[in-house]
Amino acid sequence: MEISKTFRIEAAHRLPNLPAAHKCSRLHGHSFQIQIHVEGPLDPQLGWVMDFADLKAAFKPLFEVLDHHYLNDVPGLENPTSENLARWVWDRLKPDLPLLSAVTVHETCTSTSTWRGA
Repeated sequence: MEISKTFRIEAAHRLPNLPAAHKCSRLHGHSFQIQIHVEGPLDPQLGWVMDFADLKAAFKPLFEVLDHHYLNDVPGLENPTSENLARWVWDRLKPDLPLLSAVTVHETCTSTSTWRGA
């Protein structure tokens, strides 16, 4: 069984490795949605894979680092593409969230990136 919880962050970034003429090389912002997926057996007693409150608690420190910040200044996100952001979140959550199965970053309502680990 897989469950997920979605978090919204507001953040600015620029993609420094693009040509100067590319619109994403300029400073801009997004209302990112970051979806955390966990997969595991359904607990027969509790009736769930894990408590959504535990997912929220696991993501909270990352929310504090990302929300209303300039992502390029976050260590490890010097080139903050949605792909790199998904992997960055995964790398920080996976050690304490062993059931983590995927991280999906919605950069816009029509553009997403999903990381499922190496």
